Amino acid sequence: MFKKYLLVFLISMVPLVELRLAVPYAVGAGLPLVPSLIISVVGNMLPVPFIFLFARKVLEWGKDKKVIGGFFRWCLEKGEKGGRKLEAKAGMGLYVALLLFVGIPLPGTGAWTGTLAASFLNMDFKKSVLYVMLGVLLAGAIMLVASLGVFGAVSLVK
Repeated sequence: MFKKYLLVFLISMVPLVELRLAVPYAVGAGLPLVPSLIISVVGNMLPVPFIFLFARKVLEWGKDKKVIGGFFRWCLEKGEKGGRKLEAKAGMGLYVALLLFVGIPLPGTGAWTGTLAASFLNMDFKKSVLYVMLGVLLAGAIMLVASLGVFGAVSLVK
């Protein structure tokens, strides 16, 4: 069981899939829900401070390098695009927009992109981390309900 929890933790740290894949994996693997959700949230949040403080600097440094330049430019464009989306939704408040951007599990959203966008917008570090965490909790709840529904429907078909 430790290996499955470790896999949940590691999956939740992977950009783009994050806990959006970790939670369904945990439900499908039959792991207890509360510990799985906690492990997913912790794994998803672990990179957030590092992304906020260092990712933009590293991406700026590497965007002109031969081998990694294309990927780093893509990441910079993704962060800038995410930042523009957040600013467009800022009528309801930039931090609430950040929470919703991270919390609604759609392709291209999540803690990684939201945190990178917050750093591009020079948002407050502590408030950004708090609202990203609230968004991760929202995404975790949505993915848990969706996963239980999908796996429940599959078990009915069997």
